[in-house]
Amino acid sequence: MIEVPDDLVVSLGAHGGAAGRVFAAGLPGLAGRFLEEWGLRLDGAAMSGVCALVLPVVRVADGRRAALKLQMVDEETVGEPVALRVWGAAGAGVVGLLAHDAASGVMLLERLDERRPLTGVEDVRVAVRVLAESLARLVGVPAPPGMRRLGDAAARMLAEAPGTAGGLADADERRLLRDCAAAVREVAGEPGDRLLHWDLHFGNVLAGCREEGRAGEWVVLDPKPLGGDPGFELFPALHNRFDASEVLWRFDLLSGVLELDRERARAWTLGRVLQNGLWGIRGGARRLPADHAEIARLLLGRD
Repeated sequence: MIEVPDDLVVSLGAHGGAAGRVFAAGLPGLAGRFLEEWGLRLDGAAMSGVCALVLPVVRVADGRRAALKLQMVDEETVGEPVALRVWGAAGAGVVGLLAHDAASGVMLLERLDERRPLTGVEDVRVAVRVLAESLARLVGVPAPPGMRRLGDAAARMLAEAPGTAGGLADADERRLLRDCAAAVREVAGEPGDRLLHWDLHFGNVLAGCREEGRAGEWVVLDPKPLGGDPGFELFPALHNRFDASEVLWRFDLLSGVLELDRERARAWTLGRVLQNGLWGIRGGARRLPADHAEIARLLLGRD
């Protein structure tokens, strides 16, 4: 019997509503189906994030260790197997995709060392450089046809911002969010064409396994891919393990390693603050998260 972690059940219900609760209830059966169809046996305790169940498994036919990933298919996750294949073919340092079922979204992935995430690297500056180098490999690849596009997301944000920003209780934060929108408006006409991860924070980079011939490598996983400007990739590295005194240093390192125009990168990073702020207001928030607001102020030169 597959036990689904309680935190995942709660998260799926919170993010997916009734559909999320139905998906959570069906996870044991779905996992059992693919363990049988793909000839797998369990090899450890279930793991989970915000929206996915991951089961360590062994492929019975050849003894290869792998990870079975089960998640709801939506606009953020539907492109994951496509992106992994494209990046894999380019040698961009992503987790290997061994099998994929398009109807359910279930994936069989290369096993990484879940005990060694990049979050475990104590020196944050070393970890940020690893992220920067990983991003540089990813954005060196053009987005394939059919991938969701940053240009569409930017158009939706700019249409929503004037009315929605008024939902913030603080006048300075309302002005801050509108300034983020103004920055995005300056660059929205050239949204870019690179294949973006969208969620590359320290927890989405794990050490490779010796058994896979990747000992010593840092390997990227769990993309929410879209096509667009690489500047839209920088925010997670500023927000995760947040330190206000490090924001500008991290931003300069990331934009330098990726060889980005600093002003365009700044505008698209402010676009992430805008995107998150609009999501929060729609969900009932009356204030911006303090660290998001601080990142925006620093990039706008207000501190």
